[in-house]
Amino acid sequence: MGNPLEIMSKLELNAKGYRSGFIALIGRPNVGKSSLINELVGEKVAITSPVAQTTRNRLRAILTTPKAQLVMVDTPGIHKPHHLLGERLVKSARSAIGEVDIVLLLLEGCCPPGKGDAFIVKLLERQQIPVLVVLNKWDLVQEEDRESIEGAYKSLFKDFPWPIHRCSAKTGEGCIDLIAALEINLPLGPQLYPQRMICDQPERILLAELIREQVLMHTREEVPHSVAVKVDRLEEMHSDARKLNANVRTAVLATVLVERKSQKAILIGKGGSMLKTIGQGARLQMQALIEGPVYLELFVKVVPDWRSKPARLAELGYEGN
Repeated sequence: MGNPLEIMSKLELNAKGYRSGFIALIGRPNVGKSSLINELVGEKVAITSPVAQTTRNRLRAILTTPKAQLVMVDTPGIHKPHHLLGERLVKSARSAIGEVDIVLLLLEGCCPPGKGDAFIVKLLERQQIPVLVVLNKWDLVQEEDRESIEGAYKSLFKDFPWPIHRCSAKTGEGCIDLIAALEINLPLGPQLYPQRMICDQPERILLAELIREQVLMHTREEVPHSVAVKVDRLEEMHSDARKLNANVRTAVLATVLVERKSQKAILIGKGGSMLKTIGQGARLQMQALIEGPVYLELFVKVVPDWRSKPARLAELGYEGN
């Protein structure tokens, strides 16, 4: 049996019409799913970059409001895969559709719809699940173009009464109304996670993702998709173990995997300059995440064709589930 106080608290929430559930963000690569999640939650829980296919893990971000608890599942962009990793990422995104209470279909509002959008709409048409449409990057759309672009997207799902929300993950435009709409559409239920929890990923995964984000930001086009990061060691270091109030520093040792020697050379840079830049940027993000000083040491390792090796993908957590 559960804690009697916890059971009573859940019963009280249900009596007040409290709602909770899972929401999958679905869309093509680089439509802004991770950026929108960060904006809705109010903190950075997912890495972002201008590079398509940034998201690889199905991260759950949690927003708890007085009316509902929204568990948002950030999925990899749905695209045509070119290797085993790509296949597993697309499988992960597609399987999420059948495991949630609401689908949030993100479309790039600043551009006309494409074949990829139409493909995703067809996937969703077969599902018996509420769908809310978000035209993201709406701040980039000129006033005179808004009606025609919205009409073009409406034609994709003209047979389905999916409500449209115009949002900007960058400016926050439309996000409060979107949260209210999600609250209404979730089923009745208690809080599924502790109230202060905002992400379900293990700390090692979050730290590895922060390193990969810096790689995406600073390296050339040939490198980002060939990179994976694994945190090999994570521990707290005390400046003086004899003192109860000793300063604590978190030590992070991580390996950056690439597929070719040329990519390793780019990552390290002349005299180690690129790896230093990546490390400095990642360390600042880590310190904000864990709210304390961080010692970060990075290694670069060449593992040829790792994206097509099942054992290596499993080791890195890309199971495709």
